[in-house]
Amino acid sequence: MNSTQLAQQAYAPSGGAIRTGRANEYLVFTQITARLAKFRDARGSDFRHLASALYDNRRLWTLLAAEVAEANNALPDDLRARIFYLAEFTQHHSRLVLSGKAGVDPLIEINSAVADGLGDGGTRR
Repeated sequence: MNSTQLAQQAYAPSGGAIRTGRANEYLVFTQITARLAKFRDARGSDFRHLASALYDNRRLWTLLAAEVAEANNALPDDLRARIFYLAEFTQHHSRLVLSGKAGVDPLIEINSAVADGLGDGGTRR
């Protein structure tokens, strides 16, 4: 898709649902998790797709860790600590996957659990 098409798509009237932050988070988690699952057994040239999905997943978790580390974050301290721990685990486990020492399934399970927690609430018309 070229830049003109992207601009037309971005500025076109949507008429669709307006997503809340929670719905956007759910969408990002499900999209990245689907990519991780699609390339879970990647070999050869498909490995770059797995590496790309792992990179995006690590970016997502880095963003979440930064958000919960903010002093003004309204989440309960216990939940903030759990999210931060999961972000650290994701970073570590992703390195193991990239080096061929571990599989991607634990990352898929974590993301799926978080997406389930976010649910589909948060979309309004």
